[in-house]
Amino acid sequence: MKYHRKVVQELKPASLMVLSQVATAAANVLYKLTINDGMSIMVLTSYRHIFGAAFSLSLALVIERKSRPKLTWRVLLMAFFCGLFGGSLAQNLYFIGLAWVSATFATSLYNLVPVVTFIFSVLFGLEKLSLRTASGRVKVLGPIIGIVGSMLLTFYRGEEIKMWRFHTSLLHKNQKGHLGSSHVDSGRRWVGVLCGLGSVLSFSSWLIIQTRMSKEYPSHLSSTALMTFMGAIQATVFALCVEKDWSQWRLGWSIRLLTAAFSGIVLSGVVVIVTSWCVGVKGPLYASVFNPLSLVIVAIFAPLLLEENLYLGSVIGAVLIVSGLYMVLWGKSKEIKTSSEKTKHVEASSGVKITNSDISYMVDNESIRERT
Repeated sequence: MKYHRKVVQELKPASLMVLSQVATAAANVLYKLTINDGMSIMVLTSYRHIFGAAFSLSLALVIERKSRPKLTWRVLLMAFFCGLFGGSLAQNLYFIGLAWVSATFATSLYNLVPVVTFIFSVLFGLEKLSLRTASGRVKVLGPIIGIVGSMLLTFYRGEEIKMWRFHTSLLHKNQKGHLGSSHVDSGRRWVGVLCGLGSVLSFSSWLIIQTRMSKEYPSHLSSTALMTFMGAIQATVFALCVEKDWSQWRLGWSIRLLTAAFSGIVLSGVVVIVTSWCVGVKGPLYASVFNPLSLVIVAIFAPLLLEENLYLGSVIGAVLIVSGLYMVLWGKSKEIKTSSEKTKHVEASSGVKITNSDISYMVDNESIRERT
């Protein structure tokens, strides 16, 4: 009985992360269907944040009502920029890219987020480079391979890969989405590519700001609620200024309501909580390795459900992007393991317990010595 409980406990993080990636892939299909149904991208972004803010605020008020730290103007300012870069701006750009390129392409680009975040971390001094070690060299090579993969994904198509002998298209025939028809011209496709890349840059910027906010406001649910609430205000104001057709705001009992509620409650709420729990149990690297799973799911089912064409260039580019991601993760995990072994060695030889701050001081000093 104890053995079965242990097995269940070991499988729980992996099972939850797989379900999270399935939910992410399902949301991408719903987004495509909703945009094809004619819903405004700006309104969809606004509703997602409204649903997400209502859900996360409710959880924060109930669970963290006694443990919430003091709210300052500095925290509010960081929450504003987190809502902008990680919410309203990133998602508006992503939805435009999704409307004008394939769901597989948009999902592939988002696997560049860890690679771009690593580059930003180096530029802002949050991550150290050590080209003298194998892990350091791999961490540099990973982003390069990821960028090559994204360029291949953008510029090269190659032969079409037919995965299914039949199609069950959920898209409406001769139905024009809010940004145009499903058969976009090359000009709009390039705008979609640029918007997808802009969304990746925006989301990576949010991760940098979120790192600082987590240190100053270490209350995860309240922090998420603040960010989503700020994003809801920004997205709603932007949608009201841009979208003049008031009928766009009517959800009804349709795919629009399902997509807005699912993306807001499940993605901005449940998936964030599940991912945070898995990070706490297994670490951030463990959670990150599941990211490409949504790409695989979308690549398999998009040709079946959305009549999207899958090309050889997309497959090769996606493989290179995922390979670059795992190279960065491997290099980072190797550095963490090396630092942990050095810490245990120092503790064993000196008999003194070393804290996390001491470890950071030792790692920083070692990086300084390597650079000099």
